[in-house]
Amino acid sequence: MDIGTVVGLGAGFLCIAWSIFSGGDWRVFINVPSLMITVGGMVCATLIHFSLGQVTRIVSVVKKTLFYKLPTENELIQKMVNYSAINRRDGALALERQIPDAGDDFLVKGLQMVIDGQSEEAIERQLSMEIQYLQERHGDGKKLLEFMGSAAPAWGMVGTLIGLVQMLGTLNDPSQIGGGMATALITTFYGSFVSNLFCLPLAGKLGVRSKKEAILREMVMEGLLGIVRGESPTGVREKMQAFLSAQHRQELKPNI
Repeated sequence: MDIGTVVGLGAGFLCIAWSIFSGGDWRVFINVPSLMITVGGMVCATLIHFSLGQVTRIVSVVKKTLFYKLPTENELIQKMVNYSAINRRDGALALERQIPDAGDDFLVKGLQMVIDGQSEEAIERQLSMEIQYLQERHGDGKKLLEFMGSAAPAWGMVGTLIGLVQMLGTLNDPSQIGGGMATALITTFYGSFVSNLFCLPLAGKLGVRSKKEAILREMVMEGLLGIVRGESPTGVREKMQAFLSAQHRQELKPNI
């Protein structure tokens, strides 16, 4: 689980809730028709803009953003250094015993290709394709969340306009103006809340995590290609550390 995301969502919700409860009657912030206009309109617009399959995958997108734990660079480099040492000492077939503990489907697939004796070009072509489609899937999820983040405030404004039209119809009764204005504005609040605390931040987090996952997979691919070429554990380590900054390389010192 990504602790930063959970803490950010929880703290943001608590800050808004504290402001509402400390400012007076919290019940004025509960308006079912306004919520239906904002959230319902956002969902309907998303269904029009994207396919049904893409929309239903939003749950898995959010789940990946919150709960998928990426391995650290140090863990990956250490694994590949160990695999290189095993390959040089016992041969590629000995790597088969490492598959149950690999943990990552991408790494498992790469190891299996090495064990099967596939060529360096075939491994690079297949794994590059995997990375490309990973980025495309994450890109679709990011676009969907960004669209929802832009649609929510727009539909909040639609609800506000509806409320204002209804309020203008009761100008002959001044006692109704205050409540009508509050109802009109609450939809704008709902739209901004959903957009700026959920949709847009989650879209940004998905983009960051997607970029990091792609880099990690490129590191794995480079390590596997080094193993196929018969490079030493030190050579494999140096190739993988090329993806890191100079300062980070000093912090990562895998055992050989």
